[in-house]
Amino acid sequence: MTIVPATEAHLEAIAAIYAAATHTPSTFDLEPKSVEWWREKLAETSPERGWLLLVALDGERVTGYAKSGIHREKLAYSTTVETSVYLDERDRGRGVGLALYAELLTRLDGRGLHRAVGGVTLPNPASERLHLSLGFTEVGTFTEVGFKNGRGWDVRWYERPLRP
Repeated sequence: MTIVPATEAHLEAIAAIYAAATHTPSTFDLEPKSVEWWREKLAETSPERGWLLLVALDGERVTGYAKSGIHREKLAYSTTVETSVYLDERDRGRGVGLALYAELLTRLDGRGLHRAVGGVTLPNPASERLHLSLGFTEVGTFTEVGFKNGRGWDVRWYERPLRP
């Protein structure tokens, strides 16, 4: 497995991975995002600001991606990034998520950022273990903040300090 910054060549696979997630509570998007939407996200990446999009590759096949970006619009939040990781269903439980997330956090350290934050739709014990194993701590749980698939879902938030 190799982990590299995403390129145009990876966008179709990223879009497909995310499209599969839209059928689950792991994202509150109800519709998939187009390849064009992902092209815009790729264009917005900015290592200086901590806005990254990485992919894990098994040969040429994208097995997952990790993303960091804006947490909130207000300028005072600019040293905080929101992070996420999504995997191809075939590659879950193989350490891909851990490797991707760890690499993302490593690349975020040393950029003058203060915090990484991530939300986990409950229940998702694997994602919770992943966040805790990478030094995140639980901040709190918003109850039934997203409605999808006929029910309300809780989201537990985690934060992790980043090294200046």
